[in-house]
Amino acid sequence: MSTPGTPGAPSTPGTPSTPGITGTPSAPGITGITGITVERDKETGVAVVTLDRPEKHNSLTLDMARELAAVWRGFRYEDEIRAIVVTGAGGRAFCTGIDRDAVGNIPQPSSPYTIDDPLLTIGPKANDLWKPVIAAVEGMACGGAFYLLGEAEFLIAGEDATFFDPHTTYGMVSAFETIHMAQRMPYGEIARMALMGSAERTSARRAYETGLVSELTPAGGALEAARQAAAVIAAHPTEAVQGTVRALWSVTEASRTPALAHAPHLVTLGNLPPERQAGLFTGRGKGYRTR
Repeated sequence: MSTPGTPGAPSTPGTPSTPGITGTPSAPGITGITGITVERDKETGVAVVTLDRPEKHNSLTLDMARELAAVWRGFRYEDEIRAIVVTGAGGRAFCTGIDRDAVGNIPQPSSPYTIDDPLLTIGPKANDLWKPVIAAVEGMACGGAFYLLGEAEFLIAGEDATFFDPHTTYGMVSAFETIHMAQRMPYGEIARMALMGSAERTSARRAYETGLVSELTPAGGALEAARQAAAVIAAHPTEAVQGTVRALWSVTEASRTPALAHAPHLVTLGNLPPERQAGLFTGRGKGYRTR
């Protein structure tokens, strides 16, 4: 689920030295892509991937989803980058999922057993990247943002961050999102978040208390704290670090993989038709409770 927005502009060709990454360099170590900025610090071995569409709460266009997958895959070839931070620009939101204007441009197969979801491959693990990823969260993180947060090693959040999942409010099954987040939140917490929809948001403090967030910073401080943590990790031998990340993820895969296999069917069966979803979205209330 996302905040309404407009599709991003076409990407421009960039340096061919990094597989899968295009863009126009705007400063040394910084690559601009369609709604995404990638900054590399080769001295520390840390890269920062920023969802850079703050005017639309960093909601994802289809171009951004494709490019984000390419960024993760490209990092596999960059031996000088050993740890990565992912964040959102502007401070008002980390990410609010897919841009609603893009939803109508996603053709779906007629079979009830299949679904095309452009967010399935926006995470690092979905792209076979085992370098550690830290998420730095400021402002809202909701809905489709959980595809990214669910594949980060840990989260650092500013004290003004909030987490929520509006799917059920608008007649949509929260399947992929809850499966990702169930790996890092107590069952009761993710169940409450998914079922309360847009009526309730989880505060950064509550997320910290329940283990979703590993470190709480003053508002605006999450990115710097994440950079510092990433620099420490990047200083360790990368072979040992990547092996540890892979070992940690092997624990969750036994339950996560079959759960994700069920998700398309649940979405197909439980989602309201698009016109009914649109009606619920148009008539949505603006009130919510933060706990």
